[in-house]
Amino acid sequence: MKLPRRTFLHLAAGAAALPEVSRLAWAQTYPSRPVHCIVGFPAGGTNDIVARLTGQWLSERLGQQFVIENRPGVGGIIGAEAVANARPDGYTLLILGAPQAISTSLYDKLNFNLVRDITPVAGIVRVPLVMEVNLAVPAKTVPEFIAYTKANPGKLNMASGGTGTTDHVCGELFKMMTGVDMVLVRYRGGVPALTDLLGGQVQVLFDPIPASIEHIRTGKVRALAVTTATRSDALPDIPTVGEFVPGF
Repeated sequence: MKLPRRTFLHLAAGAAALPEVSRLAWAQTYPSRPVHCIVGFPAGGTNDIVARLTGQWLSERLGQQFVIENRPGVGGIIGAEAVANARPDGYTLLILGAPQAISTSLYDKLNFNLVRDITPVAGIVRVPLVMEVNLAVPAKTVPEFIAYTKANPGKLNMASGGTGTTDHVCGELFKMMTGVDMVLVRYRGGVPALTDLLGGQVQVLFDPIPASIEHIRTGKVRALAVTTATRSDALPDIPTVGEFVPGF
């Protein structure tokens, strides 16, 4: 049977639209119950802040509760493993950050494969780090900090949110590129690391801006530099590390 051109075009358009209609129908029925969002870090950190803001936004628009669960440990690996082992029905989500990707390259044996077992859904935010010091540290610039640290080798403690986290890797890169000697102190997440920076138990931390920005603005810690190639809109008066450490 030979179809008229107009009829053929209508059928072709309808066939092409079927996959989109199918996805739309699924979207209209999802979620039909609460969704659990796993954060591999303690409450109050950057990943947790992003998760709670995103969860609230999704709850308001999709009409179901997005429950935030914190499962900290091993640079986010514990949380990622929990999601990898969950039922693959879209009701257990992972707030994935760079630390999980870094950490998977540090361990020979894991009970999951990040690339195979975790499916990306959407990018949410890109967050620079800020190099900040306790107020007892006399340095007010990166060059002053380098000079002060070299004059006091091994006497300054550098905090990290755990092995393989972005603050850990960034701090180690800074040590390697500047030749300073600092003692690494590991924590189970960025929140306890920041708490001890405020209390003076550690002297320097490379922390994501969202977690520290209010402490910087209120003068509780001193920001020396941001780690991005250009200055951050959130802290426009703070220089970049690369302005003082070429190639950083």
